[in-house]
Amino acid sequence: MNYILFDDKYRNHLLPLTFTRPVAELRIGITKISEKWQHFLKDQVSFLTEKYLSAKFPVNISKDNILINAGIIPNDKLVKAISELELNEVLIAGEECIAAHLSKSEAQEFSCDDMTKYKLIDYNESFLHVKYPYDIFTLNGECLIVDYKTLTQGRVSSEINPDNKIIAPENVFVEKGAKLNCCIINASEGPVYIGRNAEIMEGSIIRGPFALCESSTVKMAAKIYGPTTIGPHSKVGGELNNVVIQAYSNKGHDGFLGNAVIGEWCNLGADTNNSNLKNNYAEVRLWNYVEERFKGTNLQFCGLIMGDHSKCGINTMFNTGTVVGVFANLYGAGFIRNFAPSFAWGGPQGFKTYNKTAAFYVAKLVMQRRNIEFSKEDKQILEAIFEQTAKYRKF
Repeated sequence: MNYILFDDKYRNHLLPLTFTRPVAELRIGITKISEKWQHFLKDQVSFLTEKYLSAKFPVNISKDNILINAGIIPNDKLVKAISELELNEVLIAGEECIAAHLSKSEAQEFSCDDMTKYKLIDYNESFLHVKYPYDIFTLNGECLIVDYKTLTQGRVSSEINPDNKIIAPENVFVEKGAKLNCCIINASEGPVYIGRNAEIMEGSIIRGPFALCESSTVKMAAKIYGPTTIGPHSKVGGELNNVVIQAYSNKGHDGFLGNAVIGEWCNLGADTNNSNLKNNYAEVRLWNYVEERFKGTNLQFCGLIMGDHSKCGINTMFNTGTVVGVFANLYGAGFIRNFAPSFAWGGPQGFKTYNKTAAFYVAKLVMQRRNIEFSKEDKQILEAIFEQTAKYRKF
């Protein structure tokens, strides 16, 4: 069987995080959604996504295909129901399209907006569906616990240096090559996963659920509250609470980051802080790219959503419910506006457009430091985003 993860109508609600990737390439818990499906399906997947992303994330359509909603988190019951679909059957939950079993010609034309020609199969069990950026931190704890069980089942953790203080050590798993020295880890409220070649430096205090992915670092005396995930090749310091960092991003210094999602290749300067609670305790409203307005989240705690390649200078302050696009470069005294467009350069005193040639040059340098090529496909994606987001840069 050929498996394809398709972006549904919520793809645009997940902007700016999905400007640069298909929905299935979002990290939640410990792994990406695509990696979760590959584990459950025991097979590879491809992506049915926006045309401008398809060169980097191609789709493979064959004679017999299972199309799966990329925002849905797999579980055993759901995977079983999908495996039982006959040709031209679509699994649905209410108005949500979960999966479809289609021939090559049908797969090429498939749309969740028109399912009248298929046999609809109702699915009545519960599942998690990532629809909005804040779902990534609100659902992170549930996903992290499941991923922890998946990654550690039948395996033995590396030994932990006795100079660390570990509460509930049975809930802590350390991969080969990881280093922990003189830190405190409390896993009584949720598991703690330390990835291969990751490091937790001296004096750090961590409360689970928590995941530190491969080759990432928690710097000295950091304070981290779960559920928090630090994606691969990232560095964090200061205070974090319910944060998901996708990968290759740094918040390496003191300052508070809470109820936040940070993309890849981001850097937060020293003493950057975000508010995650309004002074009047009111519901947080967040910029929505589909409705092009600030929309209620039904959340009292919601901090910062930041797209890939964005950066901020020292002492940057983000208000409650701030959305920052792709390749924003922010700095200056005072609070940044609650919506900073992609390729915005500036701060509280105003923005100008970030020259894309200069931006791409920075991206090339930053990625080279991690031995990753800034590819032709990367450049094409970012040029498409620059054009798509021009309407927001009316500075």
